[in-house]
Amino acid sequence: MTSTDDLDGEVALVTGATSGIGRAIAADLAAAGAAVAVSGRRTERLETLVEDIEDDGGTALPVTADLADTDQVREMVETTREGLGGLDILVNNAGVMLLAPVVRAELADLQQMLKVNLEGLMAATRLALPEMLEQDHGHVVNISSVAGRRVNETSAGYSATKFGVNAFSEGLRKETADSSVRVTVVEPGAVDTELGEHIPDENVRERMAEMVQEMTILDPEDIAAGVHYAVTQPEHVSVNELLIRPTEQQS
Repeated sequence: MTSTDDLDGEVALVTGATSGIGRAIAADLAAAGAAVAVSGRRTERLETLVEDIEDDGGTALPVTADLADTDQVREMVETTREGLGGLDILVNNAGVMLLAPVVRAELADLQQMLKVNLEGLMAATRLALPEMLEQDHGHVVNISSVAGRRVNETSAGYSATKFGVNAFSEGLRKETADSSVRVTVVEPGAVDTELGEHIPDENVRERMAEMVQEMTILDPEDIAAGVHYAVTQPEHVSVNELLIRPTEQQS
């Protein structure tokens, strides 16, 4: 991995960095010169990612945190600032996709999606934002989903959280428009990640697996490339929204 130095001197925090999209984004930002705090619940995976980034000449800091716990979110942001000297780019990527028809959905699963996908994202943003505004420089990237635009019959709970991410992002964009803080929401379609493996409803999980086998789905690096594009634009250019689907995905 060769550094392009697009982000030399920047400090980034990526949540949900233990696998998939988050891991790819963290590696990409580090390769572009940013010092990256990588956060997630699985400490061993974070440490492995940090080793990989450092082996490639980058700088990274592991920060174990559960986005469903506000105290851990606060500590995550504080640890990033203390360990890397600031915070310029926040990538809110952590999320769970516990799909099921509402009538069969576990209340705990619905609550978990709200806590991680939306409440954790809002908490991290709220805690990172004041210093970004004070330094008049920063970028909040929220990873949403195509499910934040359209709802399927088994995604009511998940889509509710992603519609919320989109609404929160647009409101934040308007609130920060008179500063140099930028906001980007990224909406991936079908991506090769662990999310589908964690779907609790067996029928939905099998249907999802069949759907992705019928097309060439995205790699996590495809989403990382979109994030890279957004955060490396000149300061007067704000990429507000990126919808990224596989070419063959119709919905």
